Amino acid sequence: MQAAANPAAFPTEPSPAALLAWYDRHRRRLPWRAEGGARQEPYRVFLSEIMLQQTTVVTVAPYYAAFLARWPDVAALAAAPLEEVLSAWAGLGYYARARNLHACARAVVERHGGRFPETEEALLALPGIGPYTAAAIASIAFERRAAPVDGNWERVVARLFAVKAALPRARPALRALALTLLPPARFGDFAQAMMDLGATICTPRKPACALCPWTEACAARASGAPERYPVKAAKAAKPTRRGVAFLAVRADGAVLVRSRPPRGLLGGMSEVPSTPWEEEQPAKPVVHAPLRASWTALNAPVTHVFSHFALELEVWRAALPAATPAPDGHRWVVPDGFDAEAFPSVMRKVLRHAGSGGE
Repeated sequence: MQAAANPAAFPTEPSPAALLAWYDRHRRRLPWRAEGGARQEPYRVFLSEIMLQQTTVVTVAPYYAAFLARWPDVAALAAAPLEEVLSAWAGLGYYARARNLHACARAVVERHGGRFPETEEALLALPGIGPYTAAAIASIAFERRAAPVDGNWERVVARLFAVKAALPRARPALRALALTLLPPARFGDFAQAMMDLGATICTPRKPACALCPWTEACAARASGAPERYPVKAAKAAKPTRRGVAFLAVRADGAVLVRSRPPRGLLGGMSEVPSTPWEEEQPAKPVVHAPLRASWTALNAPVTHVFSHFALELEVWRAALPAATPAPDGHRWVVPDGFDAEAFPSVMRKVLRHAGSGGE
């Protein structure tokens, strides 16, 4: 694998001290960051890093504040029912993260007396903690020598060394190069400096190379085409799955819902009953209806894009008397109770689409 440009292309060596000096002047003020060089509390690092996976800072900030207010430490989160955690997470997406967050909190309490372990190896043994999160907690909370290589790190390193191999195949090489950049100290600040550099200067499009502390050391900038890096393999087209959602509404406004199985896609979340989501629409969707009723198909389908497939859901609605009992495994929820339900975004779209709220 050809990983890097010719060393002669580097006018200077990338200096960790230069990046840290830049970070000291320009660091972002974020709710989960300690100020004034103070050591960051491990629980806050853990909570923020799980939330920030594949999600923007702007989106995460209010969820982080709400979680911290409701569960101020790992013991409080571990003691919470999973259903409450899923409900508080609703709308943030990638719901396996919420289940992993809760399982990890419980493991920290049960195995470590409520104190996060300090090493990458011990952190990796916890449920839901992968190499990136383990390195982030170890470096930011415990000042361990670690490289939490996220998308920002990958972009900075790929450009700095003009890595020609395409992602995702290039990831081992990028991580190896990232480790060569680590300073002798201030590992937590360096990790966050790399994140900030990628988020604010070395952006995917139109990087502000003139403002970068490593501009003279960057092989991609020297090549005249920094946006060419990182090289990415062509993405395969996402398949489309289809289904029918059955929106049963009683005369008192209550909507029939159920909980999804605890494992798998949207595990444990609340949903409007539906057919299986498959490539072809079922020939007779009504056989999957939760109860017998006069179902009317609404005009336009609800569409939603998951990480690995797109979904088209027809919505069939039925009006039922207020005294209609819920079938086994289902429950009636009035609109005032929607906020307490762990509705994922796709189900909130179904509710809004059919005029039943969902906010």
